[in-house]
Amino acid sequence: MASASDPAAPDLEFPADAIEVARVLDAWGVKGWIRVQPYAKDPQALFSSTRWFLQPPEPQAGAIARTKPVEFPGYLKISHTRGQGDDVLAQVRGIDDRDAAEALRGARIFVSRHSFPSTVEDEFYWVDLIGLEVFNRDQVRLGQVAGLIDTGVHSVLRVTRDSRADEVLIPFVAAYVDAVDMASRQIRVDWGLDY
Repeated sequence: MASASDPAAPDLEFPADAIEVARVLDAWGVKGWIRVQPYAKDPQALFSSTRWFLQPPEPQAGAIARTKPVEFPGYLKISHTRGQGDDVLAQVRGIDDRDAAEALRGARIFVSRHSFPSTVEDEFYWVDLIGLEVFNRDQVRLGQVAGLIDTGVHSVLRVTRDSRADEVLIPFVAAYVDAVDMASRQIRVDWGLDY
């Protein structure tokens, strides 16, 4: 397979702040483009980055293992991207035919968090909210953000409590979220212990 990395540039290390944002579905066309499935509805991280880091797909339970593991390049240099329906199409520098593009099938795509587009006030990436401590107006710790759920209308914080095995679901809307303080890694909410 043709090397997609820039021969003039030294090999790049996998970034410490890498976030998995998509996976390669397949080749697209005959000139080396790839079709990518982004994990976000608005894949701006893919569009804003010209360097995508790769890792092999996670092994699937019950799947038949390949006899020979596929070697993926450490990263791809992206020349062009465009949306197509729910997918993203990308032209990779150094990949000029369908066979080379097909060899990337299944690769997981990571982008450095540092290269994500900036957000506006009161807008946050989910990855930045995960791990934040959640406190209510009475200064009572409700738990830690374990993840978020997209309901279509708005996002919902999944907050896990230390003392109980259950989780609290708090709509991530202004009616319940008073403040997100990234510096102190805390979210203040209007939420009672008995909700």
